[in-house]
Amino acid sequence: MFDEIQFDRIRRLPKYVFAEVNDLKMAERRAGADVIDFSMGNPDGDTPEHIRDKMVESVMKTKTQGYSQSKGIYKLRLAICDWYKRRYDVELDPETEAVATMGSKEGYAHLAYAITNPGDVAVVPDPTYPIHSYAFILAGGSVQKMPLIFDEDYNVDEDAFFEHLETAFKDAFPKPKYVVVNFPHNPSTATVTPAFYERIVAMAKRERFYVISDIAYGDITFDGYKTPSIMSVEGAKDVAVESFTLSKSYNMAGWRVGFFVGNKKLIGALQKIKSWLDYGMFTPIQVAATVALNGDQSCVDEITHKYDIRQDVLIDAFNRAGWPVRRNRASMFVWAKIPDCAAHLGSLEFAKRLLVEAQVAVAPGIGFGEYGEGYVRIALIENDKRIRQAAKNIKQFLKQFEEKADA
Repeated sequence: MFDEIQFDRIRRLPKYVFAEVNDLKMAERRAGADVIDFSMGNPDGDTPEHIRDKMVESVMKTKTQGYSQSKGIYKLRLAICDWYKRRYDVELDPETEAVATMGSKEGYAHLAYAITNPGDVAVVPDPTYPIHSYAFILAGGSVQKMPLIFDEDYNVDEDAFFEHLETAFKDAFPKPKYVVVNFPHNPSTATVTPAFYERIVAMAKRERFYVISDIAYGDITFDGYKTPSIMSVEGAKDVAVESFTLSKSYNMAGWRVGFFVGNKKLIGALQKIKSWLDYGMFTPIQVAATVALNGDQSCVDEITHKYDIRQDVLIDAFNRAGWPVRRNRASMFVWAKIPDCAAHLGSLEFAKRLLVEAQVAVAPGIGFGEYGEGYVRIALIENDKRIRQAAKNIKQFLKQFEEKADA
């Protein structure tokens, strides 16, 4: 009898591709293997000391132990708005245009739950960070994928992007209601220019859709590149919201602190749904997050510099190992095409064999969508020595395929 009971929402979720790699990784480690793990964007560094000190100080105060505000304490929301003012010269109202979330992933899930009617369509570029699609699917909506085209230096082909987006709206019924953009992009690291956001805001007003922008990796940029924000565009708050997270910039992944800002209607919907579903983050975490946003930002520069150096080390070592990889301008990832000699395996099989045979874990591109096939995502979360060791393992691993090609 109970076997006949189905959970439709769960049935809409496919098998999580990354789970296969994670299961193999744990099995290898249980067997004693020293796995060099590039598979997850989980920062390996410590949260800066001044942020941890503020957390401890707040924990020791007796009045910080109760329920908090689901939308975030006022001082945190004010810090969020001040951060936008300093960084992008954007004015935001901490009461109506900002909401703190338990990391950006929770924010996406709850936002989609709040604003998606059955059958609503969201356009999501592919490849994509999975929650950008599945937040809408879990909420009862539908997702229309479009390919994300970028050049060998990870610059988005913005003309191609808007050609694909125009196609998504042409003769569509129902018309898409939301468009998700995420730059610097996860997983591909691709970046856009400020003009990109001017074009998408204009199109959103013309075609009557909302833009949901994610700049989670906005602080981690190299070679003089600065991440633009959709909020800098005049009139953006009429059609857009944007998310950010402290996870990467401040090594606070496990703290689960993020936020959304922008359009009052969408922010209000997120605030309201959260008031029903949660009591917000532990207050001392919010107090510490306030210090992170308002305090000395040299820690962000140090964290960014570390990823910059690691990318150089990885590119040099992997290229010497026979795996050509090019430099990008942003994020804590490298989006690498599978070496030609092993391309026939596909990204999942390549990732599994690389893990078992070379003890190197990466994220298969197919886990990010159809257009991620042929690539893997490499997180820069291992130190320079470990990166070089991974390259040695990879060089040995690739020999079997190179020998077959020569035979």
